[in-house]
Amino acid sequence: MNIYGANQNFLGLVTHHQFDEAEFVVLPVPLEQTTSYITGTALGPERLLKASHQVELYDEELDAETYLRGIATLEAMDLKNLEMDEALQAIDRQVGALLAAEKKPVLIGGEHTVTIGAVRAVHKKYPDLHVLHLDAHGDLRESYQGSQYSHACVMSRVRESCSFTSVGIRSLCQAEADAIQKGLLDVWKMKRLRMEPDALENIAKNLSGPIYITLDLDVFDPAVIPNVGTPEPGGMGWFEILSLLKCVFEENRVVGLDMVELCPDAGPNYGVFHAAKLLYRLIGYWAASDQ
Repeated sequence: MNIYGANQNFLGLVTHHQFDEAEFVVLPVPLEQTTSYITGTALGPERLLKASHQVELYDEELDAETYLRGIATLEAMDLKNLEMDEALQAIDRQVGALLAAEKKPVLIGGEHTVTIGAVRAVHKKYPDLHVLHLDAHGDLRESYQGSQYSHACVMSRVRESCSFTSVGIRSLCQAEADAIQKGLLDVWKMKRLRMEPDALENIAKNLSGPIYITLDLDVFDPAVIPNVGTPEPGGMGWFEILSLLKCVFEENRVVGLDMVELCPDAGPNYGVFHAAKLLYRLIGYWAASDQ
């Protein structure tokens, strides 16, 4: 497994980034085949890595320098000439190799379809896996624009093997709304989150099994992170997301995570930096939960 040069490492690390010693491994996955609105998610991993060089290594909330636990950055996966089935198989293999090496996989996309390949790999190791899905969209279509592997179908594919909880949802088609009601799915729409003061804590405490987190950045209100392919108004705030995920890490065993749908040119640069800072904070929560 090749490691980037330091200028392309997450946080720009020169030390504490060698694969063999690392506890966490950042895997850039610039997959973009089914984008349906604003394009550019293929640029997400590269731009996030660049922005991460401006993130302070000392985390003021955690009072820690999380990077000392070891964070390696792998070379970006080259998926450009692959059919979607082949790309997902490649992601599955790569994540499986990281798990076999006892690493904690941290994927950065790329469109949300990245999650399908990653969850397949993690589910093989953890058959009772539960997926925590943070998103503006339900992603529960059976197919979209002729593809069952569209970014709009991710949770339908995840649902075929794993239970899941969706949080932050505020955009659905009629078929998705019917599927949620018929399947009694654990979906927390923004309206419900606003109405229940203890919702975030209750969500985190009621999860079960090993947890895989998939975070589509459009779960945020666009004022926080505008750089996404399908922005929706009325999203979650910075501290809401942090409060939820801190509790998730404290109350559960997290075994993998991804951050997807960063579309760097869709908004001002601050959104890309916010994504990089968030990723470091999540790695910090993960490290703190596993002392």
